[in-house]
Amino acid sequence: MAWAGQAPGPPTGLQEAVVFSQYGDLSSSTELARRLVSPLNAWRLQRRAAATGASIREQPVDLSQERFALYVPAHMPAEGYGLLVFVPPWDEAKIPAAWMPVLDRLGVILVTAARSGNEADLIDRREPLALLAAHNVTGEYRVDPQRIYVGGFSGGARVALRLALGYPDLFHGALLDAGSDAIGVQIPPPPRELFERFQDDTRVVYLTGEEDRFHQGTDRQSRQALKSWCVTDIDVLDMPHTGHELADAAAFGRALASLDARVPRDAGQLADCRAHVDHALNAALDQVQAQFGGGKIDEARRQLDGIDTHFGGLAAPRSVELAARLEQP
Repeated sequence: MAWAGQAPGPPTGLQEAVVFSQYGDLSSSTELARRLVSPLNAWRLQRRAAATGASIREQPVDLSQERFALYVPAHMPAEGYGLLVFVPPWDEAKIPAAWMPVLDRLGVILVTAARSGNEADLIDRREPLALLAAHNVTGEYRVDPQRIYVGGFSGGARVALRLALGYPDLFHGALLDAGSDAIGVQIPPPPRELFERFQDDTRVVYLTGEEDRFHQGTDRQSRQALKSWCVTDIDVLDMPHTGHELADAAAFGRALASLDARVPRDAGQLADCRAHVDHALNAALDQVQAQFGGGKIDEARRQLDGIDTHFGGLAAPRSVELAARLEQP
């Protein structure tokens, strides 16, 4: 069974206090660190654990203690349901009643976790809970793999962008309702094969109140960063006369429909952009190498930490190899 305490056959409609029971590889501590933590930070965590003898749990979440809410439309589309994993800023697992007719119309399941708000730990709770929600729902319902999305509101939208970036093999779009970050500043890029898949396949939809000046500003910074990282499938939707508020039904419907409207990439433009990024990365790593060779160890470390934050997984394994050499006596 994908979750406990249910009669056979997947139910439809609103379900609350659902207990899931199935774990997947994508939510393991190893995968979370590989995909969502910068290479140098992951390397340092591994060294610290080895030095102290600390063990890392295979799965950071005990599903028997967790509760979820989901809404399943009564009628499944011919290709299977769409799925939106929603990360909230609040602690309750609740689905806005006004969104349910939109989910019915578009044939999309929505699932959300309790105790996954802004006060919850990011990599030990919010992110694995979202991944486990997707794993259990796709195990119980027929879901179109091309229509699996992640979204959130406010701080939850920032988590959604991290998950979309680190798990482009699962999520094909991100719905960012009044919350976002800049890749290479607050969020390190994942390993190259994942980042290229994100560039190729993921659509990012921004949905923010017209009067929410702060998040309009952070959205602009986030979009500028995406474009500099060769991500072009972006849509921007405003909510007129709205501040920092959860999307109403009409705006939510426009954003959810937009996720389905993916735009093909320009292969030549993408190749040129990637080459530009690689040139900048290699130049930065070469500079660290030169600092190291010249005995400027502290400066080399400082620059390497900056590379790790900005380029993340794109800089590995060379960044980790340089870090190891810098630690040698």
